[in-house]
Amino acid sequence: MNRRQFVNRSSGLIGAAAIGPSIIDPTTAFAETLSADLATSRSVGLSAPAITDDERQGRIEKARRLMTQNGIGAIFLEGGTSMFYFTGVRWGNSERTFGVVIPAKGELAWVTPGFEEQRARELIKFSNDVRVWQEDESPYKVIAGILRDRGVGGGKIGMEERVRFFIYDGVRQELPGAQFVSATPITAGCRMIKSPAEIALMQQANDITLQAIGASFKTLKEGMTTQQLSGNVGDATTKLGGKGDGALVIFGKYSAFPHGSVQPQKLREGDIVLVDAGCTVDGYTSDITRTTVFGKPTQRQRDVWEVEKRAQSAAFAAAQIGATCESVDAAARKVIAAAGFGPDYKVPGLPHRTGHGIGLDGHEWTNFVRGNTTKIQPGMCFSDEPTIAIYGEFGIRLEDCLHITESGPKLFTPQSPSIERAV
Repeated sequence: MNRRQFVNRSSGLIGAAAIGPSIIDPTTAFAETLSADLATSRSVGLSAPAITDDERQGRIEKARRLMTQNGIGAIFLEGGTSMFYFTGVRWGNSERTFGVVIPAKGELAWVTPGFEEQRARELIKFSNDVRVWQEDESPYKVIAGILRDRGVGGGKIGMEERVRFFIYDGVRQELPGAQFVSATPITAGCRMIKSPAEIALMQQANDITLQAIGASFKTLKEGMTTQQLSGNVGDATTKLGGKGDGALVIFGKYSAFPHGSVQPQKLREGDIVLVDAGCTVDGYTSDITRTTVFGKPTQRQRDVWEVEKRAQSAAFAAAQIGATCESVDAAARKVIAAAGFGPDYKVPGLPHRTGHGIGLDGHEWTNFVRGNTTKIQPGMCFSDEPTIAIYGEFGIRLEDCLHITESGPKLFTPQSPSIERAV
């Protein structure tokens, strides 16, 4: 399945001019700019198809094959992205246990609070085995009963990594003869390799985020706060069809803090402006960072920005099929160290991994980081985001996500053109 293009990048709507001081009211300018973008970009309204039931059933069958290979009789999931991945069910977690058992053999089985049964049955697919527990009963006994019925009450049972301890502990006490292990070889073994349908949804999410950042950069104004700019990104994301809650926005010297600062910040001419944003489309995420300057950049800012882009490009070039994930991190770090930063994880320099896996979670398996010898395979998706942090001065981060095709890495979004024209 070919990827579909959701944003008309040839329209010149994003980053049409260098970013500099503005006298335009940010909220008014934002609304006008975004309306113009939406009116002109005909492809924004296109939507990637949702994941089909057939694809989810294929995922369950792959999970079963992996369970057999790993000697695991069943896995248990509670509400979260893995449950959604395999079954399409979204369920918020509370103190009341709700979950699903996926056995290596036999029908899926669900456990739900009794008063939630009818709502659960509205959502549940692929199984009619729905078992309830009342408020004065133990859900752990119900789960243990399912596992016994599937013939694995005394075998090896996989718990999804985000299952909360009180649930695991309750089931463990009901099945003292069972061996409880991590289900990550199953969940990650399925989720790390994205299908064409997943890639299409991630493409749409990334296109929306890039356009939202571009529209919001046009509203920069002396004195605006990080919260105002973040809100503009969030509003743009919603209008473009993504689900998001704003963005991480950092100004000036605080851009050296990779995840921002608690200090209040107002924009001044000459400040670095770092925006790290993402959204979801049918649950699939994007993650993009752009760094620019409000006004005319200094030579120092230009030079560091260019080093950062070379590091990002080196990481992308290294992300080849069969290469180790740690080799991608090493490629970016080599460029940064050669420019006099670091070495290793020292600051000034690159203090964190070069990239992370991405999909239904913004951060998921696996990472571009030293020590990770996982081999890169087609279908994997990563962020590519080396950072140069210089405490007391500024930080530069450029981030785009990529996916691995049969012929190598491919970016979801084009790299930032320049420090002046960030998008």
